[in-house]
Amino acid sequence: MDNMNTTNKSAEQQRLDANATKEVPLEQWGPYLSERQWGTVREDYSQNGDAWNYFTHDQARSRAYRWGEDGIGGISDYFQNLCFAIALWNGKDPILKERLFGLTNGEGNHGEDVKELYYYLDNIPTHYYMKYLYKYPQAEYPYQDLIDKSKARNRQVPEYEILDTGVFNDDKYFDVFIEYAKSTSEDIYIKIEIVNRSTEAAPLTVLPTLWFYNRWQYKGLKNKPSIEYINKGSVHIKHENLDDYFFYFQNADDLLFTENETNLQKLFNKPNETEFVKDAFHEAIIENKNTKALRQKKQGTKCAPVYQLQLEGGSSKTIYLRLTTTKTDTPFEKDFESLFKKRKKEADEFYQSILTNRSADLDNIQRQAFAGLLWSKQYYHFDVERWLHTSDGITPVSQSRLNGRDHTWKYLKNQDVLSMPDKWEYPWYAAWDSAFHAIAMAMIDAAYAKNQLLVLMREWYMKPEGQLPAYEWDFSDVNPPVHAVAALEVYRIEKKLTGKGDINFLKKIFQKLIINFTWWINRKDINGNNIFEGGFLGLDNIGIFNRNIQLPNEIELEQSDGTSWMGMYALNMMDIALEIAVHDDSFEDAATKFYEHFVIIAEALNEMGLWNEDDHFFYDVLYLTGKEPFPLKVRSVVGLIPLFAVSIIEKDCIAKLNDFKKRMHWYKQYRIANNKYLPSEEQSDEEEVLLSLVHKERLVSILQKFLDEAEFLAPGGVRALSKYYQQHPYTVMLEGNDYTIEYDPADSTSDLFGGNSNWRGPIWMPINYLFIKALQRYGAFYGEGLKVEYPTGSGNLLNLQQVANELISKLSSIFKKDEKGNRPVYGPYNWFYEKEGNDLVQFYEYFHGDTSRGLGASHQTGWTALLVNLI
Repeated sequence: MDNMNTTNKSAEQQRLDANATKEVPLEQWGPYLSERQWGTVREDYSQNGDAWNYFTHDQARSRAYRWGEDGIGGISDYFQNLCFAIALWNGKDPILKERLFGLTNGEGNHGEDVKELYYYLDNIPTHYYMKYLYKYPQAEYPYQDLIDKSKARNRQVPEYEILDTGVFNDDKYFDVFIEYAKSTSEDIYIKIEIVNRSTEAAPLTVLPTLWFYNRWQYKGLKNKPSIEYINKGSVHIKHENLDDYFFYFQNADDLLFTENETNLQKLFNKPNETEFVKDAFHEAIIENKNTKALRQKKQGTKCAPVYQLQLEGGSSKTIYLRLTTTKTDTPFEKDFESLFKKRKKEADEFYQSILTNRSADLDNIQRQAFAGLLWSKQYYHFDVERWLHTSDGITPVSQSRLNGRDHTWKYLKNQDVLSMPDKWEYPWYAAWDSAFHAIAMAMIDAAYAKNQLLVLMREWYMKPEGQLPAYEWDFSDVNPPVHAVAALEVYRIEKKLTGKGDINFLKKIFQKLIINFTWWINRKDINGNNIFEGGFLGLDNIGIFNRNIQLPNEIELEQSDGTSWMGMYALNMMDIALEIAVHDDSFEDAATKFYEHFVIIAEALNEMGLWNEDDHFFYDVLYLTGKEPFPLKVRSVVGLIPLFAVSIIEKDCIAKLNDFKKRMHWYKQYRIANNKYLPSEEQSDEEEVLLSLVHKERLVSILQKFLDEAEFLAPGGVRALSKYYQQHPYTVMLEGNDYTIEYDPADSTSDLFGGNSNWRGPIWMPINYLFIKALQRYGAFYGEGLKVEYPTGSGNLLNLQQVANELISKLSSIFKKDEKGNRPVYGPYNWFYEKEGNDLVQFYEYFHGDTSRGLGASHQTGWTALLVNLI
């Protein structure tokens, strides 16, 4: 494909090829606007680190942000100098709808949660075409009802959702479609279509809003930018870091200007420097305050044409706008609508080259998964040193902050467009999430996927000693080391799609990964015995107690998953080095080093107490001073992670690397002669070698539980905790305290790590993805020589490739329509979606262990989009 003539490539692929030559393979404009900036660590200047209450949703309409902006279905340039999004008012709400509403961590019975209905309908990697849907009730939005009823619920019951409130009953709502089509990278056509789904007429006020990120408040700009009136249908945009832009709009009922400045008087009882403040549009539209002054003002840093619409039942109205560097007297020429059709057709052609399913439903699922992945790009700005040592103008710098959250990360200076887990619930990057995002992204934009992995390794992210930042709530937390496997996957995907592997990318990331690998060896192997710790390792409440805490009285926890992740890491590093060594033999020694390191980690995992011979399972082990090691006998994903570390060294590779071949042969013979553990198996020709943490006999034993429907195997995939603990909770007493774990298939009933994620029973896509990739490798090696019962006890024997395919089918079933036309992902809310043909798909954070209903963050397309790589 890499040799294909450009005339045979889609228009989108040609644009991607051009972007790939850039230092940062990004379009200047995209969906880089966050969906929540309030309640983030970046905006928290409090002395007690209470980010949720220091900058609230209620304050957001009146208070200027310091580290970014947010909005509904919006866009910005890649440094977020200029932003565009919509604001709405249904004539009944107490506030102007400028941003998505949700509960804070303290308000929700299962942590923070967005309480809106919005959907990423379409997008392509260059964002030349994008489509977004927001559903807006015609009744007053139930802000207080959502807060009050959620607070009244405990952790044992489900969340109170927007569809439970009744405001979407009887179809009394608007569908607000926001569509973008670029003529060029700096010429953006915008179409807002509003559909009244009710049979009755209803009013709607629409404000397509343009504003600047307020950098001048901390002297981040030499000159304050401006949006200036030209005439009743256009404004002129001036910013020192942008070319001049023009914003065109048709037939507006009004045009308002204000400043993106904090309303100090309202929030803090301090005098405002200007009467024109951030919430001026809210007061003008909702309270009819100061409207004349806003209308007479002819320039500002925030501007919106105003459309007062009255829509008959079942009718629609369309607003056209254009943001461009081109000054023109005819911005809405006759072919304006045709550009949307052209870009939509190009998007169809691009995805037709990627989606090869026989099912229209699966194509729709994959297309919306890609759309969600692309809409989740976000401009992320955070300079920890500046954040710690400066005030936000409201709260002075304090010693508690200087020695508080993230104070050891002063070298972290981020200002990039990154793939976010969820732009409302998690509007900040998380290290291991980002790695999985890159795997999914590689299917459609390998250049950006590679950039994402490389940027996390750069010196303005990685600590000097080699630790990768986990997430802004605590950069020092430890996520699983999955960046090497992500780099390999991205490399292989691109090679498969284009016929050419990017060895230079592997070389770049390999050198940074060595630094991170060394950090793990030095910091997380306290006893130097190749048994690793790491704390919660991204699995939140998977442990019987918080694995991040310092255990009392010199109690140590040696972790099966920490050790297994490191075994996988060493094996991935060996694979990368081997791939490079075929082209550059100077990497051959590195391959040997990581091969030998993998062997000694495998020996430690299998022979130093983590494998329980009675239960045929891997467990974490507690070491108490003066007592025998105590295994925590909980069958969870912790004991399944050893399956991930598996690789096949092909005979062609071995033949090309003579030194590696000789060293591996010698090391094998040495260990056999000295009766030492050897984690390898060879085919009869002794040319193809399987390396794995789990020998064949133990693999079969683990798979018996793994494929047991009474334990791990669920209708929608593999559970994170065995269902056995539903009837048999596990309890252990430690230092006089009882700790218990039981099967929770839905939302978390624990408050560990905020209580908004649950690893005690639900299905998680990234873990299932790694299981499937591992089973495919085992299956490729063993073929028909190894079959297991699927499910356990059924008598139905399948090889491991077939088992992997069955798991893919289960994961797909979460999103596919069943025989009744319902999607399991929507659970009890299918009544709402079936009215529209049930073609809208959301990609949740995790899924119910029994019903497959979506749980947690509702738009965590990032790692849940891994589904597209499987189907």
